[in-house]
Amino acid sequence: MSATAMYLAEFVGTALLLLLGNGINMTLSLGKSYGKGGGWSVTCIGWGMAVTMSAYLTGWVSGAHLNPALSIAMVLSGRMDASLLAGYIVAQVLGAMFGATLAYLAYKNLMDEEENAGTKLGVFATGPAIDNKPWNLVTEIIGTAVLVIGILAIGYGSNGVSGGIGPFLVGMLICVIGMALGGATGFAINPARDLGPRIAHAILPIKGKGGSNWQYSCVPILGPIIGAVLGVVLFDLFVKVCVTCAGV
Repeated sequence: MSATAMYLAEFVGTALLLLLGNGINMTLSLGKSYGKGGGWSVTCIGWGMAVTMSAYLTGWVSGAHLNPALSIAMVLSGRMDASLLAGYIVAQVLGAMFGATLAYLAYKNLMDEEENAGTKLGVFATGPAIDNKPWNLVTEIIGTAVLVIGILAIGYGSNGVSGGIGPFLVGMLICVIGMALGGATGFAINPARDLGPRIAHAILPIKGKGGSNWQYSCVPILGPIIGAVLGVVLFDLFVKVCVTCAGV
């Protein structure tokens, strides 16, 4: 595939991810929504399915990273050409902005009717249940490390997982991370997933929206990057030790 095709796939895949993901948030949170109060389980399952469908759409073109932290980890571990990294990240962030904007357009009337500015931001970007940035950072690091270890494990040849079921398993991985680790920070585990919609929230003419909480934005950017790098290092070390012990 050409670099242009891969960048386009990352843009489209991330846009679909955020259209569906932010749409799930809006369905469950906006006061006039039929789905309001659907619960955390619906959030986790919905985001997992959003990742699955986005990966099926674009994985055959670009690998469906849809996540700058994952792309950075792939480059640092030698799994991806470094020359593609900047284009991947730009495409992912722009795609996230576009997808979040589409979700807003789909729910504009309900967004206009929503009275709580915090809810208006929360359906776009993540935020902490308790604002303690060092510990919020730890949560995002752990969650993203688990994400990357899981993705690499699913794709590891010795597991015998066929390519066709890979995106579904990644979606289930997202779901279980949300259920297990998402309650503290909303499990961004992806800088584009938070930054793109946060930028969209800041620039869109959303009625009564309030601020975009930029003072927190460093957490869902730095935490996933650190976690992704840690995850790929731990996975490669685990494989190396196991192969060495097995005498392969």
